Amino acid sequence: MTELSPSEQRIYEILSEILVNDFEIPAEKIALDARLYEDFDIDSIDAVDMIVQLKPHLGNRRVTPQDFKTVRTLGDVVTVIARVLDRPEEE
Repeated sequence: MTELSPSEQRIYEILSEILVNDFEIPAEKIALDARLYEDFDIDSIDAVDMIVQLKPHLGNRRVTPQDFKTVRTLGDVVTVIARVLDRPEEE
């Protein structure tokens, strides 16, 4: 498993919680290299729902469709959300 920064580790924990509670993914299947579509059966509509679930953790920052264009794995989602959190908050 790739070494995560403390903020990335927190994002991973939040995403894991969402996947277990809202998408009913077994906890033992959750890993950074897990593929969203192939391993979790998460399609684009589900991905939008996941972002909605993350919204309380993003402050006034927006995740754009462009942000998620290359996302394939859970680790990719962690990386994208970490980048979004590095942006200044919008007013």
